[in-house]
Amino acid sequence: MRACVLAVCILWMALPFGLEAVSAQTPLPKPDHIVIVIEENHSFAQIIDSPSAPYLNGLVRRGALLTNSYGITHPSQPNYIALFAGSIDGVAGNTCPLALTAPNLHSTLAQAGQTFIGYAEDLPAVGATDCVAGAYARKHNPWVNWQSSPINTVLPADNRPFTDFPADFHTLPTVSMVIPNQLNDMHNGKDPERIERGDHWLRTNLEAYVQWADTHNSLLIVTWDEDNGKSDNHIPTILVGPMVRQGRFGEQVDHYGLLRTVEDMYGAKPVGFSRQASPLTTIWAVPAPAP
Repeated sequence: MRACVLAVCILWMALPFGLEAVSAQTPLPKPDHIVIVIEENHSFAQIIDSPSAPYLNGLVRRGALLTNSYGITHPSQPNYIALFAGSIDGVAGNTCPLALTAPNLHSTLAQAGQTFIGYAEDLPAVGATDCVAGAYARKHNPWVNWQSSPINTVLPADNRPFTDFPADFHTLPTVSMVIPNQLNDMHNGKDPERIERGDHWLRTNLEAYVQWADTHNSLLIVTWDEDNGKSDNHIPTILVGPMVRQGRFGEQVDHYGLLRTVEDMYGAKPVGFSRQASPLTTIWAVPAPAP
């Protein structure tokens, strides 16, 4: 009897830890589609609970907010490359053009039988390699740096203007990256106007996908390249989709960990420093909703 009571007590004391362990070991979902949107140069504190970002904070209430998410470095370009290739690949600034050859998200997804397309707003044409074109900036478009590579090549056809983002979301590739132009990604202008403009752009251009994703096993990720240089590179990262638990989660992650999460979802070989990163484990719904 005493042993039985002791066992019950031990089980009761261990229960919260056991539940957390189960959550941490939940298999990663495999979304039919992931759309990753990258915003510019704002810290967690500048966006979360800001009246200038009502749509983004509405997404927070509908999905998972990572409260311990960080960029890799400064300035912009190496962060984009880190998220795409798992390394800054020796790039320390916004130099253009670049010619890179390392394994990347496009190449590792292809090896796993999956697809990637990047959509950049105001890219002049499919496969364009311009450094600047109006409000478009190549420094925010990492995949173009692999178009001329003899290995791990990104085909010009997979570097597309945002006007090519499909209205029929069934036709999306497995993983997309969406890059607003510098007027709409919170890069240009002053706060709060540039936050408001970026927030409005997201509502106008991505809300239809968010609603569709909820019933089609698909996922939206919104993150930032870096902070404003004043918050130890602490940035918001928001995930919304039927496989995501709603709430705020303190699991630490950076661009390498976010990349590792996407790779592991599709059984793709991790690239660069994402090999040493851990995927997100605590934010997934158990069980994942049926598509």
